[in-house]
Amino acid sequence: MFALPLTDDAELRPLEVWQAEEFFAHIERAREQVDRWIGFAAACADLSGARAMLQRYADKQAADAGRIFGIWDRGTLVGGCMFPKFGAETGTCEIGVWTEPAGQGRGLVAAAVRLLLDHALIERGLVRAEWRCDPRNERSWAVAKRVGMTLEGTLRSAYPYNGDRQDMQIWGILQDEWAAIRQAEAGTAS
Repeated sequence: MFALPLTDDAELRPLEVWQAEEFFAHIERAREQVDRWIGFAAACADLSGARAMLQRYADKQAADAGRIFGIWDRGTLVGGCMFPKFGAETGTCEIGVWTEPAGQGRGLVAAAVRLLLDHALIERGLVRAEWRCDPRNERSWAVAKRVGMTLEGTLRSAYPYNGDRQDMQIWGILQDEWAAIRQAEAGTAS
């Protein structure tokens, strides 16, 4: 099975439809944390919803338009990251993340995001990656900042969620900026 190491005990792997039961169990553990910020958990209200979510991402992957990955720590699914949008033709993508409490505080999400940025901006040659989050979600925008993204602005009252209008921060990083960060990291590692 395809897996990329994040730490000695954690790895990033594709999330696939056949893993719907494991994914749903994870979403149940993450629901309170995740549902405050995005409708991702609400879209997985039961096993069939979780299966449908994974099928949507399988279809996106087949169309080269998105992909979903899980973060496993010591064999347990504790979070994930995804390309909700992946536009090879436009040269842009969006990265999203989520985690349950057991996956927090050890840099797993930031490590996974770095791998997605490597894939999108270096391997695939996209020009720009974006990160969108509610400005009140400090854990989310802290990851964007930690990996080197720039806060480009805040869209006020950008979308409805749970009966209220929500603001949305837009963070971004360009291919040349990411390449410079990775080059600097490689220079300090040697």
